[in-house]
Amino acid sequence: MMDPSAYLLLSGILFGIGVAGVVVRKNVLIILMSVEIMLNAVNVAFIAVGSHLGDVTGSVFAFMVMTVAAAEAAVGLAILIAIFRLKETIDITELSVLKW
Repeated sequence: MMDPSAYLLLSGILFGIGVAGVVVRKNVLIILMSVEIMLNAVNVAFIAVGSHLGDVTGSVFAFMVMTVAAAEAAVGLAILIAIFRLKETIDITELSVLKW
């Protein structure tokens, strides 16, 4: 059985790339993709630790995270399409539709 440290390092790097994408980018589509990268990084960590411990709980949690990611992608893209039809832009600095 392989040590999970390499997988956890990969998970940390992927999560860091996702955080950088959310913080730096101004395109809503890129931000949604960065959130998906962060969720996949968490999946890698769950499965690595679950495999190391010989438990299926990590895989169950990874499956639950995948369902949340699918719902997030569907709802996020629907909101993105609605905002694009209204404002004709997806630049986050020009969007104030969701403010009170």
